Amino acid sequence: MGPVVPLPRLAAAGVETVVLPYTHFSVVLRPDRRLAAATAVCVDGARLVEDVPRDDVWRYDPRVAEDWQAGPEVYRNNSLDRGHLVRRLDPVWGAVAVAHRADADTFHYTNAAPQADVFNQGKQVWQGLENHLLDHAARHDRKLTVLTGPVLHDADPPYRGVQVPLRFWKVAVFVHEGRLAATAYVLDQSPDLTRDADRALAGAVPGAPPPLGAFRTYQVPVADVAVLTGLDLGSLPGADLMPAARSPEARWRRLEAPDETVMDI
Repeated sequence: MGPVVPLPRLAAAGVETVVLPYTHFSVVLRPDRRLAAATAVCVDGARLVEDVPRDDVWRYDPRVAEDWQAGPEVYRNNSLDRGHLVRRLDPVWGAVAVAHRADADTFHYTNAAPQADVFNQGKQVWQGLENHLLDHAARHDRKLTVLTGPVLHDADPPYRGVQVPLRFWKVAVFVHEGRLAATAYVLDQSPDLTRDADRALAGAVPGAPPPLGAFRTYQVPVADVAVLTGLDLGSLPGADLMPAARSPEARWRRLEAPDETVMDI
């Protein structure tokens, strides 16, 4: 893009992370959680390769121990999806062979996190944002950096040796009017107590995944993502395109459609 976007790193000391480079993206793995703390992908809209078939074969990354990764046992015979963190299509650019390798790289367990398998309006908005970013990059030959990860909270519910994250975050970074710009989003799959109270309060059936709610998508200040995740996002909070909210109630904007986002790219 020109301006450098640093890889997100945990601001607090004492938590081990491992940086795993892949084709056009990187994963910052937290072995203690067996999940990524953050991912970062570079998108080159002018060089995207279409019609690359899905590899669709999930695999461990042999560079780190299998017990550092949330593997197939987490997703077997239940209602959890392997949620791509770096979206499959984003790094698929460049020479054809490189694009195929990038596609395959996104199917490492280090690039997945458990998500509810329901497909609802909230998830459509989240995926619509991803499509908007990729479509814009392709249409205008733009370069983007997209940072994504789960919000890893100590209170996340345990299941099969992992704690299932209830929120996910995304920061889109691009050049706007010659300057670095960013927008941030949070996807929430925690039970909505106004709608899912009975299910949430009943608790999980023993041996079953924790109760998860319908997806809700918000545009949020980039600074809030840094606070939620404990990640150092460098200069990105200062590059946020969303105007500062005048009241706490308006600080997070619930999105009902992708075009409601404040993202003038």
